[in-house]
Parts: sequence; C-alpha cells; structure tokens
Amino acid sequence: MDPSARSVFVFEARELLAEMERTLLQLEQDDSSELINAAFRAAHTIKGAAGLFDLELITSFTQVLESVLERARSGQLHVDDSLVSILLSCCDYLGKLVSAIEARSESVDPDPEVRARLLDTLRALSHTPGRTSALAHVARAPALEAFGHWHLSLRFSAEVLQKGLDPLAFIAHLRELGTIIYAQTHTDGLPRFDDMDPQRCYLGFEVGLRSSASRQRIESAFDFVRDDCQIQILPPEARVAEYIQIIRSQSGSRRKLGELLVESGAMRQQDLEQALALQEQQAPGQRSRLGEVVVSQQLVAAPVVAAALTQQKQRDERRVQEQHIVKVEARKLDQLINLVGELVIASEGARITAARAANAELQESLGRVGQFVEQLRDRALAMRMIAIGEVFTRFPRVVRDVSKELGKDIQLVITGAECELDKSMVDQLFDPLLHIVRNALDHGIEAVAERTAQGKRPQGKLRLHAYHDSGSIVIEISDDGRGLSRDKILAKAVQRELVPAGADLSDAQVYQLIFLPGFSTAEQVTGLSGRGVGMDVVKRAVEQLRGEIDIATRLGRGTRFRIRLPLTLAIVDGFQIALGDSTFVLPLESVVECIGMTQVEAAGTQTIMSLRGEPLPYVRLREVFGMPPLAGARESLVVVAHGARRVGVVVDRLIGDMQAVIKPLGQLFRGNRAVSSSTILGDGTVALILDVPTLVARAEQASSSPRARAV
Repeated sequence: MDPSARSVFVFEARELLAEMERTLLQLEQDDSSELINAAFRAAHTIKGAAGLFDLELITSFTQVLESVLERARSGQLHVDDSLVSILLSCCDYLGKLVSAIEARSESVDPDPEVRARLLDTLRALSHTPGRTSALAHVARAPALEAFGHWHLSLRFSAEVLQKGLDPLAFIAHLRELGTIIYAQTHTDGLPRFDDMDPQRCYLGFEVGLRSSASRQRIESAFDFVRDDCQIQILPPEARVAEYIQIIRSQSGSRRKLGELLVESGAMRQQDLEQALALQEQQAPGQRSRLGEVVVSQQLVAAPVVAAALTQQKQRDERRVQEQHIVKVEARKLDQLINLVGELVIASEGARITAARAANAELQESLGRVGQFVEQLRDRALAMRMIAIGEVFTRFPRVVRDVSKELGKDIQLVITGAECELDKSMVDQLFDPLLHIVRNALDHGIEAVAERTAQGKRPQGKLRLHAYHDSGSIVIEISDDGRGLSRDKILAKAVQRELVPAGADLSDAQVYQLIFLPGFSTAEQVTGLSGRGVGMDVVKRAVEQLRGEIDIATRLGRGTRFRIRLPLTLAIVDGFQIALGDSTFVLPLESVVECIGMTQVEAAGTQTIMSLRGEPLPYVRLREVFGMPPLAGARESLVVVAHGARRVGVVVDRLIGDMQAVIKPLGQLFRGNRAVSSSTILGDGTVALILDVPTLVARAEQASSSPRARAV
C-alpha cells in the first residue's frame, strides 16, 4: 500500500469501528432497525475500503459478519445481549487487523485463534434459525393502490466508483421489490469531456417504482451506499407538504424551476418537457412563466411551485460557504508548535534588545509584531485542542464489559465531554482514568443484592465529569458505592510501617496513602483491580502531566477522584519574578494580584498574614530554594490561586508578564517538586517555571504548624 493511502485507511477504519461500537452499545437499550442498519453500513464500508487494497483478512471476515448483521436487519435473528457481545468481539478483532495494517504486517493474522472462534460463531448464527423479533413486523406494509408508485431521487457521490460500488447495480436491485415504471438520468453534473475522470460518478437518477414494499425495505436496498448517496423517497400519492419539505432541503448551486420540481419528485421529466413545449407554443411576447404553465395544466400543486420559487430566490441571495476539514498528521502539528515556540522566544529577545537600545520606533513595531505572534500562538495551540470526549467515549464499552463480568448493574453518566485540552494530554489520560474506573466498578460499587440490603437503588452509578476552572481542566470520576474506609487505610499503613502509630493525619493525607506503590486494602485482589493496586501509576501519570489528584469520600456513600490538569503542555502566559539574579516564572493564569510587603501585616517568622482583614498563608520563595534571607531589602508578595485555594509567595522583586515556551526538566530537578518545567527567556537565559500546587500545599502546611498557630 502507498504510505499515504495506508494512513488514511487506518484512520477511517478506526473511526468506523468506533462508530460501530457505539451503535452496538446502543442496541442493548434500543434494538431499532436504524441502529442495526448503521452497524451494517459501518461493517460494509470497512469491507469495501479493504477490498480496494486487497486486504483479504478484513474482507473475508467482514463478509461473514455482514451475513449475521443482514439476518438481524431482516428480523430473522433476535438482537440480545449475547449477540451484541459477539459483535463487539468482532469489532475488537477488526481493530487488531487495522493495527497490523498500520504496522505494515497486513498479511499476518494477529490472532488466529480468536479469528477461528469468531468465524465459527458467526457462521453458526448465519445458518441457525433465529427467534423472530419485532423487526420482522416493522418491515411489513399494507398493499398499495394499483395506480400508485414510489418516486426515488438518487444522487451518488463522485467517489462512489472509487469505492468499488456500482450505482446501476442498486437501481437494478429495485426490480426484486417491484416494477420500475421509469428511470431517468440527470447529466447536469457532467463536466467537459476533457475534464472527465472515468473513476468518478457524475450522474443522478429519478426512478419510479411500483411496489408493495415498505419505505424501510426500499431504503434498505441502498444500505451499502448510504454514506455515498443522497436519496429522497416519496410514497404514492405523496402529500404536497412532503414535496415542499424536500424542495426546501435541497442545496447546491442555482438551478432552474423545472429541475427543482423534477428532482423533488413533484413532477416527472416527461411532464416538464410537456410544459416546456406548451410554453414554446405561446407567442414570444405573451409567454407564461413555467410555474404558471405547470399549475394551469394541473401538473404540480401551486404551493409546491411557490416553495420552489422561494428556494430559488434564497439561493440567489445566500452565499454558501463550505467548511473543509483537513486531516493533518500529529507529527506535523507538533513541528508547527515547536516553530511557534521558537518564534515566541525570538520575538521576546527582539523586544528586549529594542528596550535596551531605547529605540521607541523599533519598540512600537516589535509591539505590533508581538501581538501577531501571540495570536499565532493561540491559533496554533487551538489546533491541538480536542474535546476530552474522545477519551470519555471509550468508557461505555469498558463499563458494559466489566459490569457483565461482575454481574453488576451499573449506569455510566458522562458530562462535560465538550471540554477541550491539549491532544498530547488526551492521549496520555486513558490509562490512569481506566485504573480509577476499574477500581470503582470492581471494589467501589456494590453488587445488586448488597445495594438493595443497604437501602440503595439496585443500579449503581459511575460518573465521568469534566469542566474548566481557573485556567485548568478538572476531571472527576465519582461513584455511589462503598466509599473508602479511613480507619482501614490508616491501619494498613501503620501495619506496613508507612506511618507511625498514633500519627495525627488529616483525612486528605490518609486518603493519599492509597497512591503509595502496591498499597491496597482489598480483601481479594481480582484480575480487574484491587482498591489501590495501580494507583501509584495513576498519580505518577497525572504528575507527569503537571497535574494533581485528590480524593473525597464518604463511607457507604461513594468516592470522588478529582484530577486537575493544565490545558496545554506547550506554551503558556507567564509572570516573571526574581530572587537575586535568578529569574523564575509563575503561570499567569494562577496569579491573582501583586502587593508590596509594606501593605500587609507580616513580620519575621510568621507564615500567615492579614490581607484586607482575611488570613492568607504564605511562603518565602528563598526558603523553598534554601537561599539566605535578603536583609534590609523590600520584598513583594504575589498572591496565587489553585482552584479555590489562595496563598502568597514572597519574592525579591517583580519583573512582568511574558510568553513562556515550556521545556522539560533534566534529571537534576526531578527531586524538586516546587519546579514543574523550564523556559528560555528572550536574552537566552533559562528560567524555571514554578509549580503552583506545590507552593500552595507548602504554604498551607506551614500555616497549620504549631509555630504558625502560635502567632
């Protein structure tokens, strides 16, 4: 395969498999024919695309899968949980085949045993009589009047031939449903002969069909090509309102009145030709308009003609602006972000140079350049921002499978899926979230009998929720299960000598113990999880993303994990501060205000000050880095916020805001939690970016010490 074709196939196949999985999960709640058709179309589209590249492992497997889905569509096979489980396993196996194609090993079966087992099951379902379901009755329709016929307006996409689909074959298939009264070809989309591409379809069709089949049955004849065809089906004796609705829904370039009426099915091509002939017979100066002719000859109802004329006028007045989506490799996007980062640094360096030279004109010009650079930075970062729903949508399948394995009834509620954050972070979020979700399903939420005995509703609830707060994104995973036992966790920690006996720990400190490597209070560690098993991995993953995680729980009522993350790992607005000759950067989104120390009540060894009558914990940055006090100099206070918590950071002096390009830290700084990353300043020097959550925690801890309480 061509490398570009390979990447496109892999991308689209994974999207189709994700869509198919979502559809199958919905089928367990609603076995509607539309959902079954959607699953069938996804499988067929994958098969068609694989056929273009002669991917035999996929085409042969999906051929058998289609047979089962076809029986489900026709009502011969009952759709239940067991069938959905089999079909989901087929999705998983197809995913493995797609991954093999991505790895350039498409000729090697990644899991022959699973393939053989699934094929045996699918073939058995294809030939075993199934229990008739309600779908069989949906397909039945009363016999039509002898004079009635259906009108089909078909517009195939230009790429339909390239996907191995023949439009004429679908039209010919209609003969199995009834009698084709007429079939007219529309050639208005044909380009000049020299511009024609033999692999593209330019034709449209109007078909009259006399049949006793239902609309659903007629539409199913085009299921294979549903995504590559615009189809309008009007029943016999179609009402005027239906024609008007179709006319109003038609889009595209301006067309003549007669074309609109024919394409909507309100009038046949023969009727249009008849009306045009009558119009030609009239005297040149006295010719009626076409709309008047078709109404007077009772070929089309007057309201339908009026709707077509209105649609014509709106197309003239409206300028249609198409939106195009361009697929870009993540690697190229990362390269763009890196270049924008270097541009930010270079722009800042030029600004500093102009300031030193005291060149006002140059400073003004560079100020304008800086504004454009900032806009470019924001646009580039926005390109990397994607909805967290991309992660959340993978969990319905997880909850469904684990719930059935454990014999529990659990409802998954997802909210805030539209919140956006950096794509690089989304890619790393699934595994830590999966650990927490599995723990909640396995050991957090009780079995049905246990919940009923406790007076809870039988169905447990697991919630995934995301929202933006103070320049960060917060992700909450909560359940209404057993909750964490503070006493049990503390006793286990004392037993393992992780904390001394009689230690005075707050609830938050006790719950943080579950993040220690291997710490678990589960009486039985299952193959799924143990409450605490793998939680050290969760915390490490969150910290690598410059985030933090905390726990809130009530025994017998449930547990909530809250993960707070920055929105991006690339470029942030920063605020420069200084200690001596060293420059540090605080994320600007965390800075609330800056105050001179003479404006607050503070002295000596205090760790709490009064700010406008309110107590404010604070920390001296010199103490954080082990630097000696600055005698006799005036200090400044920067008030920073992390969520709802506010503390002060005492620094030597303030410098001002900047754009900080985030650079990773080396091993030398891994042990210093007060530093999260670094950046390069405009003059080429390196500045450390401070970790606000760590500073907040340090200030709060110091303010709760005996020394602070005595002040």
